[in-house]
Amino acid sequence: MKIIILGAGQVGGTLAEHLASEANDITVVDTDGDRLRDLGDRLDIRTIQGRGSFPTVLRQAGADDADMLVAVTNSDETNMVACQVAYTLFHTPTKIARVREAAYLVRSGLFANEAIPVDVLISPEQVVTNYIKRLIEHPGSLQVIDFAEGKAQLVAVRAYYGGPLVGQELRQLRRHMPNVDTRVAAIFRRNQAILPRGDTVIEADDEVFFIAARGHIRAVMSEMRRLDENYKRIVIAGGGHIGERLAEAIESRYQVKIIEMNPARCRYLSDTLDSTIILQGSASDRDLLVEENISEADVFLALTNDDEANIMSSLLAKRLGARKVIALINRHAYGELMQGSHIDIAVSPSQATMSELLRHVRRGDVVAVHRLRQGVAEALEAIAHGDRSTSKVVGRAVGKISLPKGASIGALVRGEEIILPDADTVIETDDHVIVFVPSRQQMPRVEKLFQVSASFF
Repeated sequence: MKIIILGAGQVGGTLAEHLASEANDITVVDTDGDRLRDLGDRLDIRTIQGRGSFPTVLRQAGADDADMLVAVTNSDETNMVACQVAYTLFHTPTKIARVREAAYLVRSGLFANEAIPVDVLISPEQVVTNYIKRLIEHPGSLQVIDFAEGKAQLVAVRAYYGGPLVGQELRQLRRHMPNVDTRVAAIFRRNQAILPRGDTVIEADDEVFFIAARGHIRAVMSEMRRLDENYKRIVIAGGGHIGERLAEAIESRYQVKIIEMNPARCRYLSDTLDSTIILQGSASDRDLLVEENISEADVFLALTNDDEANIMSSLLAKRLGARKVIALINRHAYGELMQGSHIDIAVSPSQATMSELLRHVRRGDVVAVHRLRQGVAEALEAIAHGDRSTSKVVGRAVGKISLPKGASIGALVRGEEIILPDADTVIETDDHVIVFVPSRQQMPRVEKLFQVSASFF
């Protein structure tokens, strides 16, 4: 696939790295020559220095025969204009734009071929807000991912001493919960992936990924660890776009406080939000945190634009007694360093945005792709099409499908039914197949399994 990426920042650079390793023809456009040289030295890609919305620059990047344009520069306006130019002059089939500003997103019909021709609109702030909201709704989880429009969920938890299944074989899961269908998709032990089998023993500190119907998630979590009580008191450090959207989404069910430095922003938040308490000050101010009873907070969320500020305020809140701390961390190296330390969960906006982007650039009929464990592994939802003669999966038993080493089919969604398959389960056309892939380098092989042959059409 020939893809033009506008923007060599965190998201654009990571996307280029991801796709270049999968035999795609990638061209990255940016105004920053230093960033482009760094990418060009590391990756087998073309780089063009210039403004991505200029027709001459797009033509130089190969827009005449490009399959896809991904506009992820820091400017919403540049991203939108680039899509307009690609549509009008080059008839680019697929145009993806990252748009941050909420003012552009509230008007329905703005992003259409007769207006601004964007095929896929990605709002990082909304993606991250939804991600954090799911973590709050499932106390004790490290990651919560929806599949098949929320019918099934993949949840990561850390197994603790005292959990009923810790120290026991996975086959005991069915005996513990005879009325609950669940499947352990993967186990990470000391950062190494383990392919779960019936005789696999869960150890304390294992990171366990399991799939179940939405209504069964809490029951399965209780087998891995002592269940956390539902959260009540939430403290948010940072009243920016993400902090505001999250407070707006949860304030009707939780007691929410926002700590924000900017007085004007505090006044705006106070006027906009209904029941959220707004506090002006620094989240790294120990006296303020003590005064606001941070020791009674169930969750402290550091959601400012400054990684260092988020890390320091989270560490302080944890030391002062906050039950759980979640920090927004943009730098990948920081995220890997802090995840699972005194910071319970490090949320990466670029990784969350990447999951949304990958959903639209994957081959085959892929509905969703989610990055797991700071991008090391992936979970994919694909629709099986065709028949036994045109598809590599339809009409075949799960045990007969040649998946890459370590990959596993965790669940099938057939209509409203969630099926946790065994080796003899046969995949039918239109099944939604959820596949866990422990290494992203294996993803191209998985994608090819779900591509039907030309005779299907």
